[in-house]
Amino acid sequence: MIRQDYNRIDPKRRSTLDHKKKQFAIPTYKQQEYPHRLNLYEVPPTAEITLEQFEQWAIDRLRILAELEACSFRNKTPAETAAHITPLLQKWLPLHSNTSSSAGAQDESLKLERQKDHYSHFILRLAFSSTEDLRRRFARIECALFKLRFQNDDARERQAFVESLQLDWEVVSEDEKRSLATNLANATPGLKQKEVEEGGWFKVDFETVPELVESRRVFLKAGKAYVPVKEQMTMVLAGFNERLEKGLELAARAFPRLDEDDRLTPILNHLSKNFATPDSTLSDSDSALSGATINAASIDGLSQHFPLCMRNLHMTLRKNSHLKHFGRLQYTLFLKGIGLNLEDCLIFWRQAFKLITDDTFNKEYRYNVRHAYGDVGGDAIRRGRGYSPFSCQKILTEHPPGNGETHGCPYRHFSIDNLTTLLQTTGVNDRDVLRGVKEDVEKKRYHIACNRVFEFAYKDDIKRVKEDKSWGAAELDTIVHPNSYFKRAYMLSTGAKAGAGESRGDAMEL
Repeated sequence: MIRQDYNRIDPKRRSTLDHKKKQFAIPTYKQQEYPHRLNLYEVPPTAEITLEQFEQWAIDRLRILAELEACSFRNKTPAETAAHITPLLQKWLPLHSNTSSSAGAQDESLKLERQKDHYSHFILRLAFSSTEDLRRRFARIECALFKLRFQNDDARERQAFVESLQLDWEVVSEDEKRSLATNLANATPGLKQKEVEEGGWFKVDFETVPELVESRRVFLKAGKAYVPVKEQMTMVLAGFNERLEKGLELAARAFPRLDEDDRLTPILNHLSKNFATPDSTLSDSDSALSGATINAASIDGLSQHFPLCMRNLHMTLRKNSHLKHFGRLQYTLFLKGIGLNLEDCLIFWRQAFKLITDDTFNKEYRYNVRHAYGDVGGDAIRRGRGYSPFSCQKILTEHPPGNGETHGCPYRHFSIDNLTTLLQTTGVNDRDVLRGVKEDVEKKRYHIACNRVFEFAYKDDIKRVKEDKSWGAAELDTIVHPNSYFKRAYMLSTGAKAGAGESRGDAMEL
């Protein structure tokens, strides 16, 4: 007699989980720990963050990367770069050491800083993985940021971080070190014989330390580079770069799968565009100039402080007594941004269009000016007080000028010969500056070319405020908005101090 086991489930009736449900099952994630200030970014973040944090954290990191790249384009020395970037890091992407924290709220603040650093890196890694050029640029600037942080880290914490890494280093034995002592001393300039004998050495594949090999600072044997402990940073940086390049390749494969997510894809696409020229918008406090006389009669005098795009529009307007639609819109919003009120703006345009009658002006042009200010139009326009002044990115990417139009960015939309002529007309005659502008334009670094001209035009004023420390490096970061150009130029030329709005800088937006 067969005994039936009623506790056993019939295999035919056993419930099974659909493989699709297994595939898309939501895993349980936990908060990650950040024992060190530095991070090789090997493990992707897994905890949940808000969409607002996703946007803002990426934007704040992008500011730092854009400034680092700008320093590289301007050939700043490592010391100058560190002096320029450090206050910006404190503002946008602070990352304090463990010794700066005590128990309680500060520990939570430290964890949030490191979480922001971790997430923002991976967000931008995904955003800039779509093309080889973006991946290469991102890797180069991230390595520069890591190097800057590594050099400035607390010595004890830096060593603890290095010891926690599992890098492919082979420690050179004492016997091997003694047998190669002469070769090590000869191949390592600046290292004494005693330091060779008593110091630590590592063996790594020579391809991982190209900087040391190129500068002939290591001994090579059988495909291995013998690296002293003092060159530790180079090896860590090589490990960081190798992991980042592999991570970017993986991110490039994952990026197409995000097409179905209509929340993240537009943000990531916009971030990748911002890497060329950061987008920005200005609040009223950022663009306002306290004590400045801004009216229809003062625009001609103020135009000497305008960026080249607006100065070209102003000169064309005075020459032809007319501007086409997009030129009028670009210039009207700029004038609005510098503080020209609607009434004075209407007076300015009416006087500028002196070849037409009042009736023609009122019928064809008056409404457009009022609409830009939000005086007429839909409720959304009125609630938003009209349109915002165009940023550099918007001028560069939207509504390229056609025949007979003068709006846009001269650095992008003019030929080199016409651009050079325009710059010379505005007083830029220095050969080195013109050569630098030409190189920037050829490499599509249009906002760098504009900043180069700004630094030439106000070099004496910039030197003065740096010497008396009335402005910090954070107040002289890269300009990415025409209204920021004017405000900074006006304040430098009049000796005004940076106000609360200026010290904040341009507010980047998506």
